[in-house]
This record gives sequence, structure tokens and C-alpha cells, in this order.
Amino acid sequence: MQIISTFEHSTYLELAISAVEQKGVHKHDVLAVPLMNRVQERKLFDTLHRADGISLFDKGAAIGTAISVIGASIGFALEWGPILWGIIGGTTGFIIGFMVDIISYKVNHKRKRVLTGKHSEVVLVINCPNELVEKVEQLLWDYLALGVAKLEGTHNCRY
Repeated sequence: MQIISTFEHSTYLELAISAVEQKGVHKHDVLAVPLMNRVQERKLFDTLHRADGISLFDKGAAIGTAISVIGASIGFALEWGPILWGIIGGTTGFIIGFMVDIISYKVNHKRKRVLTGKHSEVVLVINCPNELVEKVEQLLWDYLALGVAKLEGTHNCRY
């Protein structure tokens, strides 16, 4: 059976590997793979195939709608009429909302990146006999694993 877990890159990972080996799992049955950190900035605009859940369109649409209604209402008294002032107000409101979204995203994104300081995680894969599964799983939790999963019915592959 295989046990898959994730750890932060710390001394607890080394201690967990040593403890697992002391429980009777062979060294060649343990695989630790460090994940690489992202080196390029995330893209600001979504595409058809990739979306990150952050919308830069929402505030612009809401503010644009509100200002276009106000512009159309005031436009009855102005020279160019309600249609043109509604379009001008909608465009202006959309640009204002879009700029607010971009600025808040840039400020919050920098703050999150600086404050969290997340390091790459390490994925630990352990091939162990069925009688040691519960002990190894508890050991991983004891050494502060971020997550643990058991994979049954695996092939006898060695690392």
C-alpha cells in the first residue's frame, strides 16, 4: 500500500522520514519530491481555458450601470441628450470600477505574497506493508503533515 503525504519544507520532514524508516520501511521505499515555487507572476486576465476566480469586471459593470442611469437622467436637461450622457456615464463608471479592481488586486496580491511567505511543499510517497499502514500514517500526522492519503491496490513499484 502507498501512503502519500505533503509537508512544509522543514526539519519535521526529515524527522518523519527517519521515524518511518525506524518502523521498518526500507529507505528505497520512500520518495520525497520537493515542489518548485512559481517564478513568474500570475496573469491578470482570464482566458477561456484558465480562470483564477478573480473578476475585474464586476465592480466596473456595477459602477458603470449606476453612473449610466444617473447620466441618462441628468442628460434630459443637458445638450447632448440622455442617450449620449448614459453612454458617457457607463463608460466612465466602468473605467473607474475597473481601475479600482486592478489597484486593489495589485495591493492585496503584494501584501499576501509578502505576508504569507509560503515555501514550496514536499510530497512524500511511502511504499509500506499493510501491517505498518496505521503506524506510519499516525507518525506522519505526529510530524505535522499537511495532508495524508492512502492508496490501496498499488503495484509493487520501487523508487
